[in-house]
Amino acid sequence: MLKIGLTGGIASGKSLVATRLRELGAVVIDADALAREVVEPGTQGLARVVEAFGPGMLGEEGRLDRARLAAVVFGDPQKLAVLNGIVHPLVREEAAAMATAAPHGAVVVQDIPLLVESGQGPGFHLVIVVDAPDDVRVSRMMEYRQMTEREAVARMAAQASRGVRLAAADVVLDNSGPPEALLQQVDRLWGERLVPFAKNLVQGLRAPRRGGPVLVAPHPDWSRQATLLMDRIKAAAPDDVVALDHIGSTAIPGLEAKDVIDLQLAVEDLETADRISPVLAAAGFPPFPDVLADHPRPSSPHPSEWRKRLHGNADPGRDVNLHIRAVGSPGWRYALCFRDWLTADAAALEAYRAEKRRVAALHANDTSTVGYAVDKEAWFTEVADPGMERWVKRTGWRPPSYASSVNT
Repeated sequence: MLKIGLTGGIASGKSLVATRLRELGAVVIDADALAREVVEPGTQGLARVVEAFGPGMLGEEGRLDRARLAAVVFGDPQKLAVLNGIVHPLVREEAAAMATAAPHGAVVVQDIPLLVESGQGPGFHLVIVVDAPDDVRVSRMMEYRQMTEREAVARMAAQASRGVRLAAADVVLDNSGPPEALLQQVDRLWGERLVPFAKNLVQGLRAPRRGGPVLVAPHPDWSRQATLLMDRIKAAAPDDVVALDHIGSTAIPGLEAKDVIDLQLAVEDLETADRISPVLAAAGFPPFPDVLADHPRPSSPHPSEWRKRLHGNADPGRDVNLHIRAVGSPGWRYALCFRDWLTADAAALEAYRAEKRRVAALHANDTSTVGYAVDKEAWFTEVADPGMERWVKRTGWRPPSYASSVNT
C-alpha cells in the first residue's frame, strides 16, 4: 500500500483535502476521530487523562469535557506534552491496525494534525502539507470558529511553525485561495502522482523516466529533499544502514544537474544489500534489476570491488538513484571524494560544469541519458581521477570512519 501522511496547521484546509481524497478512492484514517475514540468512557485513555488532570475533566455521563481540557493544556507546553504522551500512542496503535486492514494496493492517507510535531514523517512514503499563510488561518478561525484573535494565535502557537511544517513536506498544497483551487491541486496530485505511485509499489517498479540529459539550474531545495529521502530509508532499515549520503551533482552547491537526487547507502557488504532489497522496495525504492556493477576506474586492479546495487524510486514525482555500496569499498570512497573535491575546488567545479554542458549539448535530442553518461567517462578517466587524487594528497582528505567499516 501507499502510505501518505497528511497534515497542516489549524484552519489550513486539511479536512477539505482529506474529504476529497476519500471521494477519489483513498482510505482515510482520521487521527482526530481516533483521538476522540481512545478517550471514550470506559477506555484506558480516559482513565489515564483523569489520572493526569483530575476528575474535573469529566462532564456529563462521565465523558471527557474537551473544552475544559483544552483550556488547561493549550498555552502550557508541559501539560500539552503530558496529554499528547497519553493520546498519541493509542492513536498510532489504532491507525496501524486500520492501515493493515486496508485493501492490497490501496492509497492509505493518515490525517494527522501533529504529524510533524510527533516525528512520524519518515514512516510515510510521502508527507502532504496543506499550507496557508498565518494571517489567513487566523482570519478563518475568527470567522468560522468564533475564536478571538488571541485564541487563534494561541492555538497556532501550540503547533509547529509554518516553516517547520513546510520543511517536512514532500508535497505542499497551497490553500491561500478559494476552495476550488485547492481541490484542483488534489485532483492533479491524485491522478498524476499518487495512483501511479501506488501501482508501482504493487508491481515493484521504479517510476519510468523519459527524455535526454536536461540540465537545470541548481535548486536550493535539493538538499532538503535528500534529507527527507534519507530519513525514510533509515526508518525502513535502521539496523542495516551504516551511513547515508547525498552524492552526485545535486549535492554540489552551485552546479547545474539533471533533476535526479543521488543517494549513497553504505552497508556492511552486498549480501546485506540483497537481503534488504525487498524492504527498500516496500519503502518506495525498488531495485534496477539489470544494474549490478559500477564502471571500475582504470587504476583499479580489482573491478569486482566496485560492485554495487542500484535502486530507483517508485514515486513519479521525484527521480532518485539509490547507490548501495559496501562501506570502505573503492566506489563508496570515490563518490564521497568526488563530491567533496568539487565542493572545495572552484577550478575543478568549473571544469566539470563545462564538460556537463558540452556532453548534454551533444545528446540534447536523445530519448535517454545513456549516451550522456557514457561520453562523460573519458573526462572522469583523464581529468577527474588524477585531479582528485592530487587534491587528496594536498589536503589529506579521508572518507568518514565508521566503527563497522573496513579499508577506509
